[in-house]
Amino acid sequence: MRFAERISFGGEDDRPSLRRRLLGLSVGLVYLVFPVGEIVTGAITGVLAVWAGAVLAAFVGLFLATVVSARSFLERGRWTYPLLALTTTVGVAGALVFGGSFLSMPVYSVVLCGFTLPAAAALLAMLANLGLLVGGGLLHHDSPETIIILGLQVVTLGVLFISVRNTRALTVKLHRAQGEVARLAATEERLRIARDLHDLLGHSLSLIALKSELAGRLAEDAPEVRREIRDIESVARKALSEVREAVTGYRRRGLAEELDNARSVLAAAGVRSRVQVSGTPLPEPVEGLLAWAVREGTTNVVRHARAGRCEIRVACEDGRAVLEVADDGRGGEPALMGSGLPGLSERVAAAGGVMEAGPGPRGFLLRVEVPA
Repeated sequence: MRFAERISFGGEDDRPSLRRRLLGLSVGLVYLVFPVGEIVTGAITGVLAVWAGAVLAAFVGLFLATVVSARSFLERGRWTYPLLALTTTVGVAGALVFGGSFLSMPVYSVVLCGFTLPAAAALLAMLANLGLLVGGGLLHHDSPETIIILGLQVVTLGVLFISVRNTRALTVKLHRAQGEVARLAATEERLRIARDLHDLLGHSLSLIALKSELAGRLAEDAPEVRREIRDIESVARKALSEVREAVTGYRRRGLAEELDNARSVLAAAGVRSRVQVSGTPLPEPVEGLLAWAVREGTTNVVRHARAGRCEIRVACEDGRAVLEVADDGRGGEPALMGSGLPGLSERVAAAGGVMEAGPGPRGFLLRVEVPA
């Protein structure tokens, strides 16, 4: 999901630093020294030279702004595509108006398209820039060698950077998949420990408590012995309770796990999802309650809403934790039928919070607000 890497394309992080991106791209921009040379040496003079310098400066500025606008290697920013369109337009205009060394500007546009656009769109952009480059060269009667060399650069660099982007995207997905596998393995190991703990200690402590109770009945004529046996029984039952609490804690999914599970469930049901989490970490009881609310809200969307999109928002605002699960489905009271929302409402009320469930702006909205 995230954008332009430095030229060496190193590192596993899909959010390379701004300094690394600009440093790598500045190495490639050095080839614009040839258009600058035409202006400095007088190959382009007068008002035309002023316009050429302005076009070149605008192209460089827009090129760097497009790179900076992207939040990451595979995730576009709000202004990335508009800036890309402006950069390509200025590059094409420079090539058609001035020709000569300015024919190299579409090469940079193709590189930027290869980084930014999906493979099919980048390939079309590469072919369009190639046609415009050849047209500009013929218009200004540039040498066939220059047109051929620059045309080969457009094709080779375009294909290269499209491949680099696809490879980088696959690498990022692979790292995420590895992280998900590690998380699932840790969850499975935690559940295994919980099962073993319950089976071994739970059984033994239950047996100790039962035997202690029977021994206490047999020792009715010995008060001191009976008192000690009751202490043993009390300790065993307390230990058994603590073991069960520990097992419950191991088995309980946290809020982060429930949000990940919600993404998977919604995707499997063909529902596009968006999850937003903001604010400070939540106390464990509140997190557990919101995790249950996420599970119930997701189940409601999948079973009843017939939605195409679902948004989940978790925030801690002014000492209160807020969860919203909104979809664009049919909404209304039928979505409540057969769900666990009434039970959730009782738990929210017991925690001193409020729950709203009903038609929202576009579909059905579940909102839970509890003291944090």
